[in-house]
Amino acid sequence: MKKRKTLYGLLAGVSILFILYALAKNFVFDPAAEGFLSHKTGLKRELNLPVWLNVMYVHVAFACIAMASGLLNFSKRFFEKSRKLHRINGYVYIVSVLLVVLTSGYMAPYATGGKISSIGFNLLNMVWPLITITALIQIKKKRMIRHRNWMIRSYAFCFTNLLIHLITSLFHQGFGLVYATSYTIGLYGSMVLLLVIPYILIRKIGPSREIANPPRMM
Repeated sequence: MKKRKTLYGLLAGVSILFILYALAKNFVFDPAAEGFLSHKTGLKRELNLPVWLNVMYVHVAFACIAMASGLLNFSKRFFEKSRKLHRINGYVYIVSVLLVVLTSGYMAPYATGGKISSIGFNLLNMVWPLITITALIQIKKKRMIRHRNWMIRSYAFCFTNLLIHLITSLFHQGFGLVYATSYTIGLYGSMVLLLVIPYILIRKIGPSREIANPPRMM
């Protein structure tokens, strides 16, 4: 129990800080995304900046909502206080994920790093909703522990952007690689971590075993 509280506290701290950073950066300090767009060179498709920016705003907003709603639903206190709100919030998370994926699909052809990065984002846009829907199916079948584990896998994808930029900074600023190459490495490196980290967390939390007649979480 203490281990889970520690993990949740760490998760909450990182999630809240990243939400605040994403909102401040994209809506206050650099709403025109000049810093990010400066790295997009040699695009094969003409970028319609006003449309791209509006899509990005929707993308960032719902990514933050997904991160916040997912975090809230991992709270045992919130679940025990109101299972109905927990279920409603679960659907808010699913809708947010789908909107993040849709907007990411629009932006993928303009990804930094070219076609290889676009392919990576399209893969993420297929895998994330698939994992999320799997979590929903598990709770519909009243498999509470499996639902929790699939939600852990799904929630990890909320940190895709954070992991991409951390790895990109490591290779660009640390090893001196050009930004586009570093970004592509960051993208595919994050995809590996998004699968490995949840696996480790699920093992640390404890073995998966079914609970008889569990309450519906979604």
